[in-house]
This record gives sequence, C-alpha cells and structure tokens, in this order.
Amino acid sequence: MTQQPGSAAQPTPVLDSVDRHLIALLSHDARLSIRALATEVHISRTSAHTRVQNLVQMGVITGFGARIDRKALGLHVSAIVVVKIGAVSWSEIAERLADLPFVESAQAVSGDIDIILTVSAPDHEQLGQAILRDIHSMPGVLSTRSHVILEEIVGHPPGTVPDAWP
Repeated sequence: MTQQPGSAAQPTPVLDSVDRHLIALLSHDARLSIRALATEVHISRTSAHTRVQNLVQMGVITGFGARIDRKALGLHVSAIVVVKIGAVSWSEIAERLADLPFVESAQAVSGDIDIILTVSAPDHEQLGQAILRDIHSMPGVLSTRSHVILEEIVGHPPGTVPDAWP
C-alpha cells in the first residue's frame, strides 16, 4: 500500500491488488482470521496483519461488523422516506431524524428533496406512526413521501469485488 505523491496532511491511500483482495474478503466475512486472509491472498500472516492494520489506520476499513436480517429481528416492513426540510440546519435535523426509533439511516441528497431516510418497523401500523408522528411532525420538516420496500436485492458493498476499481 502506498500513498499518492505530493499529497497533503490527509493522504489518499493507493491500494494495490492485495489490499483490494483483503478488503473484498473482509467485506464478505469480517470474522476471517489473519491466517485465513493470508492463505487466501497468498501472503504471510505478518504481511496480512500489517496490511489490515494499515487499512484500519488509514481509515479505509472503519470497522468490523455483522450483516443483520431485519425480519429475524422482527422488523417486517421497511420504507424509504423522502423528506423536504425548511430553513433549518441540515445537520441538526438529520441528526434528530437519525435518532428516532426505527430510523436506520439519514442521507443528504441533491435535487428537489433534502433527506432520504431508511425506516424499518415491526408492522405497517408502527411504520405509519413512525413516519406520521415522529418524522412528518418534526419541526423543520415540510413534507414527506414514503415508499414501502416490497423486496430488497443486495448488491455489492464497496470492496467486495477484488479488482472492480483501479
């Protein structure tokens, strides 16, 4: 792993194919041992450990976690909620929205809308209450449009295909 020449205080990492392969493996299964990573990528355990530590230190890998099945947790209905806000601070209202029960994420977007929320709840009644009572009635929210997710097909998270980027 190298850094781009002439970069400022926060250098952008340049990842080689080994780094990308390690990222892909960890993106698929964050529980892989250093030994398994080294074997799969055909490098020494010391090299695999050093590379993973460097990826963490450089902020390329920001954490290790589990993929959660919403339905197994009892969250049987999900929606994308498009939010239009008034003359309020995006960061303040997004933080308040993200703190609400059942809100998984809040994203700033371009165009004629301001925020997209992903919301999951146990049933349609609780989803409706979360959207109408908690989100739509929040001060600063001008309007919402909700789109119930009927089916979700998971794509490729960043880094899961080893050489899909330069």
